[in-house]
Amino acid sequence: MSERNKSTDRPKLVLASASPRRLDLLAQIGITPDLVCPANIDEQPHAEELPRVYAQRLAMEKALAVAKAHPHDFVLAADTVVACGRRILPKAESVEVARECLTLLSGRAHRVYTGLSLICGSASAPTQVTKSVMTRVQFARLSDQAMDAYLSAGEWDGKAGGYAIQGGAAAFIKAINGSYSNVVGLPLHETANLLQGMGFPLYPAPLG
Repeated sequence: MSERNKSTDRPKLVLASASPRRLDLLAQIGITPDLVCPANIDEQPHAEELPRVYAQRLAMEKALAVAKAHPHDFVLAADTVVACGRRILPKAESVEVARECLTLLSGRAHRVYTGLSLICGSASAPTQVTKSVMTRVQFARLSDQAMDAYLSAGEWDGKAGGYAIQGGAAAFIKAINGSYSNVVGLPLHETANLLQGMGFPLYPAPLG
């Protein structure tokens, strides 16, 4: 645990996500949440809901749901969406869905949106800031052999759009415009700025 997290006077940070990828990303910038509390909300998109709006709404609702049990803490929530045009791609829960997603992404550009929402704890007057970050990703055209090999490895399981850029799918990426960590699941620059802007002490105080 970092020296910052050993402090007894800093506020607690609650991560409203069960994603191990988000925990790993936060660790890259020296943050270890005090608690991990996944939110249990309905994640179905609304009719005609745009991908960016959907990502922001889910992040906001997740933060609000978890903050009810942690009214004096900082609560950080995020939701990442893969979109082709206006179409929101699902989290792949079967190899058939993953294949459908990869077939759609093959040879074309798509966008990855992450909604970020941070609640600064105050039981009487909590402050919530919500924003979104977009990254454009260009896929190469996938051969049947490449797609079959990727699907057989199982990395697609539970991933939005059926792929994980930090794994074998990195070989499919021709270009990326924007935040790489956003595609993994949490845009680190924007997350750090959001935390600091809301008064969370991102870096440890000097020792001695």
